[in-house]
Parts: sequence; C-alpha cells; structure tokens
Amino acid sequence: MVTPSGNGEKTKVGVLGGTFDPVHNGHLAIAEETRCRLELDDVIFVPAGKPWMKAAKPITPAAHRIAMVRLAISRKPCYRLSTIEVDMAGPSYTVDTLETLHYEYRGRAEFYFIMGWDNLPELVRWKNPPRIIELACLVALPRPGSSLPDLAAIEEKIPGLLKRVIIVEMPLVNISATDIRERVREGLPIGEMVPKEVEWYIREKGLYRD
Repeated sequence: MVTPSGNGEKTKVGVLGGTFDPVHNGHLAIAEETRCRLELDDVIFVPAGKPWMKAAKPITPAAHRIAMVRLAISRKPCYRLSTIEVDMAGPSYTVDTLETLHYEYRGRAEFYFIMGWDNLPELVRWKNPPRIIELACLVALPRPGSSLPDLAAIEEKIPGLLKRVIIVEMPLVNISATDIRERVREGLPIGEMVPKEVEWYIREKGLYRD
C-alpha cells in the first residue's frame, strides 16, 4: 500500500517497475532524471512478483529484492516502495498494477510509467495496452544498444499512443543487473554499480554466488 502525498491537489507520480535483481545506480539515475524533468512529486519503485515475460528465468526471492530497493531509496523521501506486484497472485501485469495504484490514490494522482524506449515496440504484446495508456503517460528513456523506435508504426497498432508518450533524452547509464550478478559470482567489485547499502546486503546475504 502506498500512502499518497500532497495537499489535496493531484499528485504527479512516476512508476518504475522491474525485477530489481538487484536494484542498481542505473535505476536510480532513471528515476531521478524523470523526477526532475517532469517535476514529479513521487516515484514509486515496484518490484515484479512473477513477471510473465521472464517466466522461464530464475529470479531472486522477492523478499531480497524488496529489501534491496528499500535500502536503495531510504534516503530519498520522494521515492516510495510498492509491493503490489509481489502481493498479487499469479503473473504480474502492468495494467493491473496501474489499476491498483489508481484505486489506492482515489483519483488524486496522474501517473507516469517509466520504461526503456526499446520496450515501446513490445507494448503491443502486453496485456491491454489501450488501457495502459489511459491509466498512465508513458515516459520512454534511452537504453544502451537501442535506438528510438518508429512511434508512428506503434501508433497504428495502439491508437492514441503518440499523445501519451513522453520521450526523455538522457546520458546512457550502461549498468545491467546481469553484469552485476556475474561480477559477484566472479568475486569482482560492484561498488560503482549499486548503492553501498545494496552492496553490503548482497555480501551479507551471499546473493548471486551460485
């Protein structure tokens, strides 16, 4: 459950979802860039429960991923944690997450769903994309190795998309959770890639060793 902030006016809320396995400085940079550019009041980090697109891949137990996000954002009062997707039974879908957030905020928030622009072409495969763009504006940011997709082509499949997409240019942050996990397995340092609190947690809990 996320407690809305504000004084009665509509709150501008960013929503950043992901497996966060682990959460890293790239996630935090994306959240901060979006918050500053769009003047958001809050950014909600939503760790995935059972992401349907990664159903065949092993994922660290949710308790650890939630704990790492909580540590990473603990000093940022405008960052919040939601366990909506972890608490859901079955696969987690973006549209269901946004519906739940709308219910929790009782119409007092405008939502901005933060994503890599490489995911925009994949949106047609997501559950109920027309409803997604009704519930939130999409904020698309660059990802290493990807270029801005043809938005007009996506608009043909999801009418109304162009009016609900905000393209944000920012310096590329070339950090990946996969690389972090591999470095931990090899006994290499990760201090430049994750917040110190997250690095300590990974070491203490022995994550990503096997």
